[in-house]
Amino acid sequence: MSDNAQIELRVWRQFLVLAEVLHFGRAAKQLNITQPPLTLAIQQLEARLGVPLFERTRRQVSLTPAGQALVEPVRQLLQQASALSSIARTVGQGAIGRLRLGFVSTVGFGPLPGWLRGFRDIEPGIEVVLREATTDVQLRAFELGEADAGFVLHAPGIVPEGSGQGLSRLSVSVEPMVLAVPEASPLTTARRLTLSQILAQPLIIFPREIAPSLYDAVLAFYHRHSASLVIAQEAIQMQTIVNLVSAGLGLAWVPQSVTTLQRPGVVYRRLPVALGAMAPRAETSLVWPSDAGPVVTRFVDYVQRTLHEAEPA
Repeated sequence: MSDNAQIELRVWRQFLVLAEVLHFGRAAKQLNITQPPLTLAIQQLEARLGVPLFERTRRQVSLTPAGQALVEPVRQLLQQASALSSIARTVGQGAIGRLRLGFVSTVGFGPLPGWLRGFRDIEPGIEVVLREATTDVQLRAFELGEADAGFVLHAPGIVPEGSGQGLSRLSVSVEPMVLAVPEASPLTTARRLTLSQILAQPLIIFPREIAPSLYDAVLAFYHRHSASLVIAQEAIQMQTIVNLVSAGLGLAWVPQSVTTLQRPGVVYRRLPVALGAMAPRAETSLVWPSDAGPVVTRFVDYVQRTLHEAEPA
């Protein structure tokens, strides 16, 4: 704010106090100044406007029609000016703003809807702009400055490429991957799945570039058992992968949270305990630029609190 703007506000404040008390002496006392500077300021204001604002006699001071017309607009002006610092502090603290939040589809099957509701309730001044995107797309968005935070999918303990370059990370879940099996497959009715049955089935899987570490974890499971991936089809979104399973094109490894997505023609099977220890797992992390502003910090803190509160005592 320039010096001139500050002077203008000061003069308008002096005008409003005088308009309310209609006495130069009392107005000067309320403003913590002497009477001569107040008289001079009002005279200069009237000269600048080219119209008298006060009628002065020895016994009283009264407002002219022009002065009366200015009282309410000046009051509103000063109230708005007073609110500016409060607004600036609120924005600076992150209580008002916008959060551009990316997310992989799997977190949408899990805690994300509840987190969004809870965050909106406690932070009504923050607008959350959602963008469903794969991990690779989100990492590019960070590089371009088009995202503030995002939930990404990767193999446990393997930091997504890019988070070592100015991104911070909070792990929000680690879950087993289970099999989505076509309903017509013998695997759906088998009392116990065997390794040979699983490895022999054609596979529907996401392209490696969208989640390299997770793709490699599935590949490693097959290589560990001297088997090769027989890829029937690739698809990007988990919903599409499950739909292709329902079409009978093959089975798929999906994070356990995806089992909430029910589709006719699809049966979810967990691996037997003996095989489960070797099966791939998926980790979901919240990532954000390390130099992110207070809006992002508020969201990260909220997610961290909810995770802590959800931990068993």
